[in-house]
Amino acid sequence: MRAEASVLHLDLDAFFASVEQRDKPSLRGKPVVVGGLGRRGVVSTASYEARVFGVHSAMPMHEARRLAPNAAFLSGRYAKYRETSAVVMGILRSISPLVEPLSLDEAFVDLAAAADPPAFDAESLTEFGAELKSAVAKATGGISASLGIGTSKFIAKLATELGKPDGCRIVAPGTEVETIAPLNVGVIPGVGPVTRDKLARLGVRTVADLQQLSPAELNRELGQAHGTGLHALAFARDERAVEPDRESKSISVEDTFEDDISDRAELRAITERHARLVANRVREARLFARTISIKIRRPDFSTVTRSRTLHGATDRAEVIAAQAHALLAALDLGGGVRLLGVGVSGFAGSAQEELFELADASAVGETDTQTTSWEETPRRRVPTLQPGADVRHTHYGQGWVWGTGLGRVTVRFETVDTVGPIKTFAIDDPELELLD
Repeated sequence: MRAEASVLHLDLDAFFASVEQRDKPSLRGKPVVVGGLGRRGVVSTASYEARVFGVHSAMPMHEARRLAPNAAFLSGRYAKYRETSAVVMGILRSISPLVEPLSLDEAFVDLAAAADPPAFDAESLTEFGAELKSAVAKATGGISASLGIGTSKFIAKLATELGKPDGCRIVAPGTEVETIAPLNVGVIPGVGPVTRDKLARLGVRTVADLQQLSPAELNRELGQAHGTGLHALAFARDERAVEPDRESKSISVEDTFEDDISDRAELRAITERHARLVANRVREARLFARTISIKIRRPDFSTVTRSRTLHGATDRAEVIAAQAHALLAALDLGGGVRLLGVGVSGFAGSAQEELFELADASAVGETDTQTTSWEETPRRRVPTLQPGADVRHTHYGQGWVWGTGLGRVTVRFETVDTVGPIKTFAIDDPELELLD
């Protein structure tokens, strides 16, 4: 264990919703919910104004609509989220070379490795945290961050949760056990619903209760590896290092459809779209993938995955699409498809396209000439103009999609600094352009 509180955890508050409120002045201070908007969609992020009504991430979207019917429900603009995240991660890397991103909105930082580390006393760390929060807000146009600082990754992340939203919580060395003791046992990593139920049978509801159990009791109930790990965390013992080069294991895109799809041409078109999105992310990461995979979920919730490993590595959308099409063609889709995903893995640092077989190249040609394009596919399940999407009109300028239906689209014309009118157009209006 570290003798100093030198591990920092940063979490951007209600990140997706905060970016939407930043870019859309009419939504500031109002409930915003970002996620899948179909009947089977789930909430990705809810603003704090929406959380007042009980909306939270991973909640079915239909339930969120019931709880907060007057909220703005948006499909999300992931390019904007990645762009904002990159700014924040750049700030963190300017502080220390040891930055471990956990997601777009969350990261650990090892302050002990900083070129100019703060003094590790409460006053200096508080001042450092305030300066960092101010720098993040200024660079991102007002996005707030919550910070936690402690002697380990576990304590730093827990401190962030205790200080949310927009807080900075420091857990001083030597106070970790008393800090976590009164908290629900679910704050410990690895204690999910199943483990919580098992611990409840032992009378464990708080971390203090867990501290009363011996390692032998926990091992008997949970298994040696899990039991030993939980016992250590109950006493704030966490020796995990901040790992800046966490390797991506896979990159994937998947959609759950509002209605089951059985038409192969439509599924091929969706597969091609997913392949291009995956390829974009692979190129952004400056990687090349050897293995292409697809995943389908049938109406009975049974899931099938198939993969193919190439002789080389690629970041080309057409190659990924061709292999995904071939894998899809070999599956029985008679009962329809509820979910379809395309992914890649087996990353390399350089391309080896010359190793591809001629068969792969011919398959790519077939994909380009025979596949129905995404634009030609019926869009009733995944409309292009999703609520929240950025658009531009020839006359009215930049705005975003407020809603669609019955062949029309309603747009609110505003930018970060300006608010304009709300107008409704035909969904195929030639003067209306989708920006992202």
